[in-house]
Amino acid sequence: MNLNANFNKTLLSAALIFVLLFTTGPVSTLHAQGKGSRNNNSDSQATLPADYRSKNFLIHTDLSPAEAKDLLERLEKMLVIISTYWGSPNRSVIECYVVKDLANWPPGSIHPNGMQSVAGGGGVTIGRTSYRGNQLVAAKAIVYATADRGTPQHEAVHAYCTQNFGRTGPVWYSEGMAEMGNNWKVVPQKGQPLAVNCEPYVVEYIKRSDPKSLNEIVNSGEMSGDSWQNYCWRWALCHLLATNPNYADRFRPLGLGMLMNKPASFNQTYGSMAREISFEYLFFLEHFDQGYRCDLCQWDWKTKSRKPNSVRPLISKIEANQGWQASRVLVEEGKEYQFATTGEWKTDKETEPVSAKGAENGQGTLVGVVLFENEADEYALSEAFELGETGRFKAPASGTLYLRCKDAWHELADNSGKVTVKITE
Repeated sequence: MNLNANFNKTLLSAALIFVLLFTTGPVSTLHAQGKGSRNNNSDSQATLPADYRSKNFLIHTDLSPAEAKDLLERLEKMLVIISTYWGSPNRSVIECYVVKDLANWPPGSIHPNGMQSVAGGGGVTIGRTSYRGNQLVAAKAIVYATADRGTPQHEAVHAYCTQNFGRTGPVWYSEGMAEMGNNWKVVPQKGQPLAVNCEPYVVEYIKRSDPKSLNEIVNSGEMSGDSWQNYCWRWALCHLLATNPNYADRFRPLGLGMLMNKPASFNQTYGSMAREISFEYLFFLEHFDQGYRCDLCQWDWKTKSRKPNSVRPLISKIEANQGWQASRVLVEEGKEYQFATTGEWKTDKETEPVSAKGAENGQGTLVGVVLFENEADEYALSEAFELGETGRFKAPASGTLYLRCKDAWHELADNSGKVTVKITE
């Protein structure tokens, strides 16, 4: 959770000092409610607080030595990912108080703000930054967190940003990226894929909830620590922007601009792509699940389409391991079109390859959908319809035809092969 700077004063050196508090929102609330993933060791004996060090972290904790080592390894791995993504090596050691049981800690050994947050089942990061003019000259952040698996990582992202940039950005970005740090396994900017990987309660909540709009997330003036539900939406938006190739190239510079207090905003960055990003955001939430890959399910907004004729077919190659792909065909509602396919594909590594007709259970069937603009001038989709290997189909709407291999949206990564599709009137 991110609280605004609560005091500042001018030093003789003319440097400004700010104290910042960042407290864990979704992790603290959810863990307090028993929905978080805990590192339970109920049979272990009480452990007095001790210090453990690694290259970038100093932790004071009542975890066992084995648990402390495991935590340090996870923190270091996370730090490599986020520092690589932001392109800024960690400046100084991040100090953390990680609490398994408050009864193990002597009175006065934990900062009162840290004690209050930890007692509530969450965490807080207290940061002090010093500037000369607009230049950051010194920064120190201390994390106070419960020992639940996600909380120290979440807070460590706040600490890293404070010590390296002097700030963490607006709430939606600050808390969304802190949750990203907690869930990240690889670095998206290095060409490595990043599947949805989050706590089960996040998947359950997003799947059963009406989507929160982009405007509500980015421009509503929400505060850190408000609710775990808001943290879910912030994380989902950051995940989409960081991993969908249509938006990732703009997202990293946007984030760095906000972290460095430059004139950067979501609306300025994505204003020209408003309709596309809104459509893909809602599409992502509709098909959200563990393992979903935004990079495989990105929409092709660049390929030009036209109406087919009876002489020259329009040809497209459709990959098995991607979502809806442009067919290059504009269709008219109610009009019939003829199609034929060649090639084979597989919907997992173990099954036999099939044609566009698909397997007996329907997996691997070539399916289509029409993208069109509705009365509100927004992108919309027709109902999906099966095509198969060859035949004719009647367009359910007027717009652009997209095609794909039928498979669960979160299970595309292990698909292989492609089919060539020819469409004529």
